[in-house]
Amino acid sequence: MERFIRKLYSLLMWAAQPFLRRKLSRRGHAEAGYLEAVDERFGFYTQPAESASELVWVHAVSLGETRTAGILINALRGQWPGLRVLLTHGTATGRAEGVGLLRAGDVQVWQPWDSEAAVARFFMHFKPRLGLLLETEVWPNTVACARARGVPMALVNARLSDKSLHQAARIAPLSRPAYAGLAAVYAQSDSDAARLRELGATVQGVFGNLKFDATPDEAQQAQGRQWRQALGQPVLMLASSREGEEDDFLKQIVALALSTRSQAAINTVAGAHVQVLIVPRHPQRFDEVQALVEKHGLSVSRRSAWAGEPQAADVWLGDSLGEMALYYAMSDVALLGGSFAPLGGQNLIEAAACGCPVIMGPHTFNFAEVSELAEAAGAARRAVDMDEAVRSARAMLARPTTQQVAAAASLTFAARHRGAAANTVQALAHFLGR
Repeated sequence: MERFIRKLYSLLMWAAQPFLRRKLSRRGHAEAGYLEAVDERFGFYTQPAESASELVWVHAVSLGETRTAGILINALRGQWPGLRVLLTHGTATGRAEGVGLLRAGDVQVWQPWDSEAAVARFFMHFKPRLGLLLETEVWPNTVACARARGVPMALVNARLSDKSLHQAARIAPLSRPAYAGLAAVYAQSDSDAARLRELGATVQGVFGNLKFDATPDEAQQAQGRQWRQALGQPVLMLASSREGEEDDFLKQIVALALSTRSQAAINTVAGAHVQVLIVPRHPQRFDEVQALVEKHGLSVSRRSAWAGEPQAADVWLGDSLGEMALYYAMSDVALLGGSFAPLGGQNLIEAAACGCPVIMGPHTFNFAEVSELAEAAGAARRAVDMDEAVRSARAMLARPTTQQVAAAASLTFAARHRGAAANTVQALAHFLGR
């Protein structure tokens, strides 16, 4: 049965390739990066073929995973300075971020589409000695091909939500061999480990989250704190927002402004103006979010237009990549995007490391463990919906001492959970040699 299911899956993946090409073409109109080296996704490369198994393959599908990969790669190079990396991605933002991680001798290409032929060409061309998959990226044909070629595959910083477990369980003849085929799994939490074991994975360690070992950019933090101090009023951020959340947020902001009878369009908290900042999760939505803000009758100032300092406007729009440390340092409190719609939330670790308290919505299933730990530590609060979240932020900003206590708790929480990178490197010595 398992063999039949995987053959059927392989046939579907082969048949879907023309549709993938069309999808990439459409996405390329909004993000040109998707039009780059499209043939790599199907196992055709311009890079020279490797003659020996030297490369360590690190797969980081998108922006967040690529930043996490940077933490791991730096730690690995601290132990093995001559390490050569084969870095793959699935999204344009991940690939763009990954460029900064490359050194001489490294290779960067798209993740191979999980058809038998594309994956076989990938392994034959690059001959990786080890594969490291970040967080959730387990693909049946990729794992099967690696096993057939004797390439150990490890899932690092691994997480698996209840929702993903139930989805995988419905296709157990396909998912169980893939998880069982991994040479090792290093989970973020005990709960993740238990769910991964249910799918047949060999969990060899629970190390916490690699993101705790990231050091937010000091220059960005200093700039953010300077701008916030010069502003002289609290900053409320909607961080990594997703479609639908900005509209809900802006409705609450406008309603609150009207309820306080402020003549300005901006939110008023306890008699003091509050600067609103929105940072969308996906760059292709920057223009869309600006139009939405203006539709609500509010003025917008975009980060990309700031010459030396933020420009006055009802709403600041964070339309840059790689500057979340700046935005968190500018903010007194952040509402966590992706958690007010049933999308599973975003990771709040960087906010905590920058000393920015977080208010999260009801949907944090993708980061359940860290969200619960942050709430218990006083670094985050929970709200049932956007209305309650804005009101909770209003209450915090009206009491500076409360905000300061939450900010200190955030820094303590972030510091307490570091160490996953060192533990992961120690575990990987089994594959890379001591």
